[in-house]
Amino acid sequence: MDQFRNIGLIGRLGSGRVVDTLKRLKRFLLDTGHTVILEDAVADLLPGHQQQVCSRKMMGEICDLVIVVGGDGSLLGAARALCRYNIPVLGVNRGGLGFLTDIPPDELEQKVGDVLAGQYMVETRFLLDAFVRRGEEQLGTSEALNDVLLHPGKSARMIEFELYVDGQFVYSQKSDGLIVATPTGSTAYALSAGGPIMHPKLDAVVLVPMFPHTLSSRPIVVDGNSELKIIISKQSGIYPQVSCDGQVHISCAPGDSITIRKKPQKLRLLHPLDHNFYAICRSKLGWSSRLTDQ
Repeated sequence: MDQFRNIGLIGRLGSGRVVDTLKRLKRFLLDTGHTVILEDAVADLLPGHQQQVCSRKMMGEICDLVIVVGGDGSLLGAARALCRYNIPVLGVNRGGLGFLTDIPPDELEQKVGDVLAGQYMVETRFLLDAFVRRGEEQLGTSEALNDVLLHPGKSARMIEFELYVDGQFVYSQKSDGLIVATPTGSTAYALSAGGPIMHPKLDAVVLVPMFPHTLSSRPIVVDGNSELKIIISKQSGIYPQVSCDGQVHISCAPGDSITIRKKPQKLRLLHPLDHNFYAICRSKLGWSSRLTDQ
């Protein structure tokens, strides 16, 4: 029995390459007897019959598998919406690095066909919940698969804040902000800020300061089940922002608090059987490159 009978397709808008790949993928799935369900945002790009259209939320309720065509950013957005439905997600790379969307377009039919035939591995990736509060009032909340970032927004001034882990005071700091990254996000913005690369199977979170006004501040890795609390100093002269995966933004004010903890639901990410985290790092980050004589 085909475990992936109803397959949802999500794609990055505004890219001709993504549209071409979606058309190929849709044709392949229909030819192999699957029901194709398109996200309403991309349905107009793929006219034709034998297809259903629904919202991303409804897709999580009725699909057996969702395939995301685009870059890692496209998959981040899909993950935040779909993780609560425990639906597996597969990524086809039509973006940049492709740490999450690891199926190359030139192997589309072969790799997707293998997955549909049961030849795949499952990775569970945890997400973070972020809550911004002003006293007892909750100003906003969002999930993040990569990272939760406290940053100055449009201001060029530093933020003053205090950091607590499981209720214990860690430090007060004056900096451009703080990156709270999952293992998935450790190869994203946190890496650029000097954070360590964490294997996706680790149950940990890394806290990476951004340009701290001190010579001794370093990234800290804490248990993945820790509850983090950031309190923006009332003396802080700016109104910073909290950004989740660089896609959802919540404005803050001096005195506001940000609470970050692991989300109960996890993302089920599918990979072909030849998926290898270290091989991806070598390819995407340029490891093992030879120095050549000029």
